[in-house]
Formats: sequence, C-alpha cells, structure tokens
Amino acid sequence: MKKIYNLLMMAMMAAATCTMTSCDEDIDIANSLEGTWTGTMFVYTDYRGTSYYATSTEITFEGDPFRWTRGTGYWVDYYSGAPWDYIANHIDWRVNNRNIEIYFREDNTTMVICDYRLSDNYFTGYINDNGTDVEFRLRHTWSPNWDRYDRWGYDGWNSYWSRETRSGAAADSTFTEADRPVRHVGKK
Repeated sequence: MKKIYNLLMMAMMAAATCTMTSCDEDIDIANSLEGTWTGTMFVYTDYRGTSYYATSTEITFEGDPFRWTRGTGYWVDYYSGAPWDYIANHIDWRVNNRNIEIYFREDNTTMVICDYRLSDNYFTGYINDNGTDVEFRLRHTWSPNWDRYDRWGYDGWNSYWSRETRSGAAADSTFTEADRPVRHVGKK
C-alpha cells in the first residue's frame, strides 16, 4: 500500500511540475516581449471602399508588474498615400499557453500570434486575424519616444478625425462611427 501511495504522490508531483513549467514559460515569453518592436506586419486598412497598406508597424509591449503574463501597450501602423500618416491603437496583451493574444481597445478586436520565434533582436512568426495566418518580421528597437503620440484623440473616432490630415486639410466633417478605418492583416 505504501508503494502505491509513493507512486501516486510522485505522479502528482510530476503533473504539478508540468503545470508550473507552462506558467513559467509564459512568464519568460512575456518578459522577452517587453519593449518596442518595429517591422512588417502586412497590415491593410479598409476605409470608404479603398484598402490602404501599411508601410511599417511599431508595437510596444509594456508588462504589468502585478500580472506577469500580461500588460498594455501601443500598436501603430504607418501609411504612405493614405488619408492619414498613421493609425494608432492602445492594446492589452497576454501570453496564454505560449499564444500571444492582442486586444485592440479602440477597434474592439483581438488577434493571436501563435507560431513565432522570439529573441533579443527579432520577433518573427504568424499572426492570426479571423482565420487568416500572416507572416511577420519585427526587430527590437530601443528608447522609443511615445510623447509624439500624445494627441491621438482617443475620446472617440470623431475627435480623432477632427485633427488635420496629412495634407493639412480638415478631415471630412461627415465622418461617422460606422465608416471608420478597419485594420486587417494579410493581402486582400
């Protein structure tokens, strides 16, 4: 009986170790993510019947010191030839069983990064947007200056678009919440 008890206890300890390892791995991934990453995400935005492709993307992951596998941050897509220079979102992110889930607050959407490689210098892999997996490649950058985004206008999309556009002309005053730009990954 004692032998069965010892075997049962060893099996329970092994199962607990496996469970802890997964959590530890998520914590390690979250720690490696912290910082700013810049590169190509193959993002496009639909706006009033036209698709605009981002030339680059910048993502900042800021860790939550009280919740080791999650945090907040910023996602900024830069455009050339669009009615805007960039579209920026606040994000909430978390690492869950090695998957990185990114929630876009202003868009109320979520994307998942599932198959990736993460090092001190590069973050590459695939991001999933509504069933579409798209490859990305980002490099780690240092000392970002987020002060330049202090006028994003996140009181609502109307105040965001009431700022002047890249061309210096005032944004269309007939803008409604229904036709705001919608971000996607991949090729249309």
